[in-house]
Formats: sequence, structure tokens, C-alpha cells
Amino acid sequence: MDTVLASVVAVAGTLIGSLSTYLFQRRTVERAEVMAREERLRQERLAAYGGYAGAVTELKRGVITLWFRRRRSPRDEDAYRAAQLESDRLGAAAEAAAFRLHLVADEPVLRQLMDAVSAKISEIRQAEDRQRLIALEAEFEQAVRAFLDAAARRIQ
Repeated sequence: MDTVLASVVAVAGTLIGSLSTYLFQRRTVERAEVMAREERLRQERLAAYGGYAGAVTELKRGVITLWFRRRRSPRDEDAYRAAQLESDRLGAAAEAAAFRLHLVADEPVLRQLMDAVSAKISEIRQAEDRQRLIALEAEFEQAVRAFLDAAARRIQ
């Protein structure tokens, strides 16, 4: 009888140990999956933030090139049209980057900062002279820096 009781206790202890090991391992795996998902989202956000900043910076370059073509080369219609096409292409790329960013990190603060960046690009297009263009370019850089600072706080 003692042998049977000892066997039952041993089997029960083994089953309890196996069950507790299973539960701890399951919890560990679930935690690892959550952490991996959070890291993937963080990486997606990082790529979206950087992609947006790069795209709007390229767009600014294209808009400034167009601005100079419009003022310097009225007789060179082909150069102006090429600059206009490039500016349009860069605008579409910046818009696509903004859409991606909205999908992975749609936050009101970032939207406001993105609107400020877009407003600066629009102002650059309309600059009346070179001094104003230079000032607006500096304001654009500040707007992008403010966006990147806010983005950096969200991915840490």
C-alpha cells in the first residue's frame, strides 16, 4: 500500500511539475511574441519616420530647383518642364511616405508637425525672392527637426 501511495504521489508530483513548466514556458513565449510584435512596430515606425523626413527633404530640393528654373530660365522651357515633372514625382513620393506614416503612427502631434512641414513647402513654392526662399528653407529645416524630435520620443 505504501508503494502504491508513493507511486501516486510521485506521478502527481511529476504531473504538477510538467503542468507548471508548461504554463511558465507558455507565458514566456507569449511575452516574447508581444515583445517581438512591439519591436516590429517600432522598426516600422522608425522606417516610416525616416522615410517621410527623407521624402519631404527631397521634395523641398525639387521645389527649390523648380523655383530657380521658373525665375532663371524663361527661355528654357524644357528645363522648366523637367523640373516641374521631378517636383511632381517627389511630391507624390512624399505623399506616399505620409500615407505610410499615418498607417503605422497616426498621432495628432505628428499630424500637426507634418502639416507644418507641408505648409513650409507650399510657402517655398510661393517665395517672392531669393532672401525669402533662404529664410523659408531654414524654417522648413526647423519644422523637419521638430517632426524628427517628436518622432524620436515615440520610438524610444
